[in-house]
Amino acid sequence: MNKKISYIIMTLMILFIISACMPVVDNDLEEELDAKNQIITRLEDENKKLEDRVEELEQNENNNASSSKTNRLLGRALRVVELLKSKDMEVLSAYVHPTKGLRLSPYGYINTESDQVFTQDQVANLLNNNDFYQWGNYDGSGEIINLNFNDYYNRFIYDADFANPHMIGNNTIIGKGNTLINIKDVYTNAEFVEFHFTGFNTEYEGMDWRSLRLVFEEENNMYYLIGIIHDEWTI
Repeated sequence: MNKKISYIIMTLMILFIISACMPVVDNDLEEELDAKNQIITRLEDENKKLEDRVEELEQNENNNASSSKTNRLLGRALRVVELLKSKDMEVLSAYVHPTKGLRLSPYGYINTESDQVFTQDQVANLLNNNDFYQWGNYDGSGEIINLNFNDYYNRFIYDADFANPHMIGNNTIIGKGNTLINIKDVYTNAEFVEFHFTGFNTEYEGMDWRSLRLVFEEENNMYYLIGIIHDEWTI
């Protein structure tokens, strides 16, 4: 009888121990799972922060690259307009595209048939060139523009102090008249800087505005001058 009681007591003790241990094992597993879930959550948060940081750095890099490119273009244009002001055509020729040359357009509409195009070597010697060229037609009268380079320069390149303009446009058309402006159609892979005067005589209410657009094409990380477009109010 005592053995029976002892057996029952022993069995109950074992069952008690087992029942007591089981929740502890479950609790340990839950705690371990909770700890791992917390680690996973933390790693996911850190990964998201890293992804956001990478995106931010890439955006900054793109912005910096764009800003650097804009600065290079503007710097190039400012240098060219200073050379035009001083009529230093020899130095200017080094900025001209080596194969495409330099096209000169008297008005905002670029006429690829009548506008004159000069090579680097020709640009360097333009001041000494007294030959007369047909540069297109005068607005209004339609008469042929028949001038040597020096006269063309005074009328259709530097007829205002464009090195000190009222406004500068980066790939933006500022001066607009009645003439179709086709710069983006002709120079599809180019960029331009516009030097603009809003007007000189208040009586004309801005109709005497002037613009000079310098067109550049990038090649081998270098901006080359391919076009000089003079523009003004046209009928």
